[in-house]
Amino acid sequence: MTHKSRFSVFIASMFVSSSLLSACAASASPEPAVNLTPEPVQTDFATCVINLQQKAKVAGISQHIIDTTVASLKYVPRVIELDNQQPEFTTTFGDYFEKRVTTWRVEQGRKMLAKHHDLLTQLTHEYGVPGQYIVAFWGLETNFGSYKGNMPVLDSLATLACDPRRSDYFTGELLQALKLKQQYQFDDSKMVGSWAGAMGHTQFMPTNYRKYAVDGDGDGIADLWNSEADALTSAANFLQHLGWQADERWGREVLLPANYSFEYLGSKSILPLSQWHALNIKKTNGQAISTPDMQAALYLPAGHTGPAFLGYANFNVIMRWNRSEFYAISVGHLADRINGAPALSRTVPKQPRLSRDIVKKLQIKLNDQGFDVGKADGILGRNSVLGLQGFQKKHGLIADGFPDAKTFDKLGIKL
Repeated sequence: MTHKSRFSVFIASMFVSSSLLSACAASASPEPAVNLTPEPVQTDFATCVINLQQKAKVAGISQHIIDTTVASLKYVPRVIELDNQQPEFTTTFGDYFEKRVTTWRVEQGRKMLAKHHDLLTQLTHEYGVPGQYIVAFWGLETNFGSYKGNMPVLDSLATLACDPRRSDYFTGELLQALKLKQQYQFDDSKMVGSWAGAMGHTQFMPTNYRKYAVDGDGDGIADLWNSEADALTSAANFLQHLGWQADERWGREVLLPANYSFEYLGSKSILPLSQWHALNIKKTNGQAISTPDMQAALYLPAGHTGPAFLGYANFNVIMRWNRSEFYAISVGHLADRINGAPALSRTVPKQPRLSRDIVKKLQIKLNDQGFDVGKADGILGRNSVLGLQGFQKKHGLIADGFPDAKTFDKLGIKL
């Protein structure tokens, strides 16, 4: 979801946003925009395809591709089914993290770090991104290329382009995919990926593919499906353009003092490291954190009973790849592990998944009591966390913004 460049089935979870938002935010066409006015509701896919042919012509797609590819685009009902799916339950940080930062992925990541040592060293020098981070992204996106998706990208994008909800966005991505085909003469059958059009080892959406993909092996084609060198080089290029700070880490796990007030928490409370030092935030070995001229925010993805993390500027860069704090922590820690660091010092607690209905009830209760969290949508986003903190402070609870049993009990909600 490079996203987003990277797309995946929507995960509704604490601090987790849709990867679709990431894709939309990260995607920006390097060429003059085609006039993509939203389509009316398309009851006839064939009519929509005719309109897509006209837009392809305006976008500079050859008549040959329009006649042989665009005119033959197929509707894929499964794409709409997946796009409409919403989980009944939220995902806990423990569930998310443990499925992604696995022993196998750490070991395989170390093998890939060694296998591509020379290339990754070169990329670090050229782009400023250490190899372990590039490998960590690769691992989370496609298990180091072992699963890159098998849906026909052009048909999937056309199906979504003909759906009225996000027609303009996916029409734009379809046109960029057609330009990729035209530029590199990709065969339609080769262009496979996720149901939402993310492609290759790094799961780039077409706009990001065209803008950031790099020919890393010198064969004249930026092939993110079949060339690991192209994929790793493209990931480094993308991260540099997203603002990666060379010679800085992503963040770190930290220890909180017993008397921490939780006044400063989350992405809205960015403080210099000197201030975190003054607040007695320590490294996991008990030593004081260093205080270079850097900013950081504190994250508690599982509440005060779980591990705590300081996220630096590069944490925000990871969030531009995929707008999920769970994802950013997982990438950062996986990179550390691949580079030889130990596992988390604090065990991630086992916590119950909350149904969306329960979260909606929580949001309604908070709104009713004057803690404005916005629309009750069943998703624990930043506004809900801030509202929870306000409620917890008022009632003498630990104000970590996490919906634990005591908070539900005080709200009068039975789990």
